[in-house]
Amino acid sequence: MAYYAHSKENEPKENWQLLKEHLYNTADVASKFAAVFQSSEFAWIAGMMHDIGKYSNEFQSKLHGKKLFVDHSTAGAQLALKNYGPALGALFSYCVAGHHAGIPDYGTVNKNSSLALRLKSVVKDYSKYSEEILLPQFKKMLPISATNKEYQYFTIAFYIRMLFSCLVDADFLDTERFMKNGDVNRDIGENIYVLYEKLMLHMETLKNKKDHINQERRKVFQRCVQMASYKKGFFSMTVPTGGGKTLSSMAFALGHAIKNNMNRIIYVIPYTSIIEQNAKVFSGILGEDNVLEHHSSYRIDDDFYEDTNLYERMRYAEENWDIPIVVTTNVQFYESLFSNKPSKCRKLHNITNSVIILDEAQMIPTQYLKPCLAALWELVFNYNCTVLFCTATQPALNEIYNDLQITEIIESPIQLFNEFKRVEVSNIGKIDDSELSDLLLESDQVLCIVNTRKHAKELYGKIQQYDGSYHLSTLMCAAHRREILSEIKKRLSGGEICRVVSTQLIEAGVDIDFPVVYRSSAGLDSIAQSAGRCNREWKAKKGNVFVFYSTEDYATALGWLSKTQSAGEMAMRQFTDPLSPDAIRYYFQQLYDYERDNRFDNRKIMECFEKSGAQLRFEFAEASSRFKLIDDNTYPVVIPYNHDAEKLIQEARFANGTKNSMRKLQQYTVSIYENEYNSLLGVGALEDVNGLFMLLKNKEQRYDAREGLIIPKGGEALFA
Repeated sequence: MAYYAHSKENEPKENWQLLKEHLYNTADVASKFAAVFQSSEFAWIAGMMHDIGKYSNEFQSKLHGKKLFVDHSTAGAQLALKNYGPALGALFSYCVAGHHAGIPDYGTVNKNSSLALRLKSVVKDYSKYSEEILLPQFKKMLPISATNKEYQYFTIAFYIRMLFSCLVDADFLDTERFMKNGDVNRDIGENIYVLYEKLMLHMETLKNKKDHINQERRKVFQRCVQMASYKKGFFSMTVPTGGGKTLSSMAFALGHAIKNNMNRIIYVIPYTSIIEQNAKVFSGILGEDNVLEHHSSYRIDDDFYEDTNLYERMRYAEENWDIPIVVTTNVQFYESLFSNKPSKCRKLHNITNSVIILDEAQMIPTQYLKPCLAALWELVFNYNCTVLFCTATQPALNEIYNDLQITEIIESPIQLFNEFKRVEVSNIGKIDDSELSDLLLESDQVLCIVNTRKHAKELYGKIQQYDGSYHLSTLMCAAHRREILSEIKKRLSGGEICRVVSTQLIEAGVDIDFPVVYRSSAGLDSIAQSAGRCNREWKAKKGNVFVFYSTEDYATALGWLSKTQSAGEMAMRQFTDPLSPDAIRYYFQQLYDYERDNRFDNRKIMECFEKSGAQLRFEFAEASSRFKLIDDNTYPVVIPYNHDAEKLIQEARFANGTKNSMRKLQQYTVSIYENEYNSLLGVGALEDVNGLFMLLKNKEQRYDAREGLIIPKGGEALFA
């Protein structure tokens, strides 16, 4: 009897994939992936066992059309323990049991879907496997070491997730190859050497810029080129805003990858607002077929690529990051490292042997610093990676990880800070909105950044009647904000009056230049980002940044932002220049003091691996659910902002929403809090479109061309 792994609808069995073939193919590909961390044999065995339960008569009947539910992954998990014992067998069991639904928690026999229960459950007879495949005898020590004694079991759990990544990607790829008759082109990207030469050629074109600042940027770049020859490890690059750290860090990464025979560069950015422009810079220099932009609010769009073949290859690269340059976000990167889901984990093995650039490294939330640093530690010491912490405000990470040895690339960060100092920061004390608005009106071109949407709206209301006044907040959809920013840039470049009140969304990633910036009291990292919008193009010898303390009750930062604000205020009192390296160091020390009681792990992620780690009883699913860098308690509302938005809404309404249309609608979406959402529901302002999304009704009354979404006031629902 022939045993099959996959069938094809309306095709004879001769065209189905033999199970033996699929197991060997998956094992071979997985073993190649795992070779980077000396685990080829481990991955090969996992590949051979993952679908062994398909040897049951029940599963074969399912392929022949019988409507049955057959759990085919538990069989391999049980066989792993039987063949390889409670230690090695457990590693394989997690991988095999989770290759479809995700790595399970070990749990207890009383908990549904737990590995403990599945290992005790009765499975369909799959013994026929022994007639077609032979599983080798195997007894080896893991090719990794627990270099951090505090979290030695996390090391094993991390290894399981890496092995799982090799397995699920190999499984996906072989299944895809069969289903598409081998017609899959995943060949994408040029050699790292070629990319390095492209970057160097680009930098040669900038040699003629002889002004002082560009000469200083050139020195930073050359220093990064020199330091690239170092061995793998942890590095920091402390460069002020305007110092050219984007291309300099890429020069270090490419040169370092060549020197150490590494595979790719992963550029990790905290904000989705920055990622688009950085990816565009890299694509323009290195070639669009070498750079993948990947984050939650962006998907490969066939409208973007004229070359449909390139579109297909980019879409494939998005699945497993098999491309030389990946530009992604903190959320995508770190949540993938702690996920238990196959779709997120399949890329992990391609993070190994990479240079990881953490841009704005200080933006790792302190509540998650311990697990994030533990994961980075594993990547460096067990998976051949280099990590570069790249920022203008370097956090004191040694305060948390005492053994973290970080090599600073810049010879004298303090001297470099002085060379690039282009703003004076002044503390103007307490002020109300009436006084603040008067100050804003004294300047023809001025930016004011506040901590809350309510504050932005109220302050803007005091100046909106004056020509050249603008408001920016997340109550405006992204398409709307882009239009407003375009108007702002035109006014600034034309020397026209331009006064802007904005929330923090403008702090990073927005290439905009004001001679004067006002910033509501905040953390020093936020103040530094705000200062980056001041005198950005060095039009004056010094720009002016004024920090103020608002007396309005709606201006108060909440939650974690209130802690960063308190630490920032302490630093402002201690140092005359709050953006100096000494002030920044002091600020982070104060900020970290707030977290010491929680050990920089509020959600107790590490407990999921250490609590019962000695028995290899890990909680992969629980850790995945706990690890959310952004606690998303918001509700998305689609705005019929313009003709393009309305067209997409109609497409979703009548075609039930194609993936492409749903992705494009993200630029017309506003995320609001639960109380705001309920207020809109209460006045009948929202429509459920086929269960796909909530649509704003009566846009003319509910969405303002200058302020964005209008949230109803408390009693309005009573009169609707």
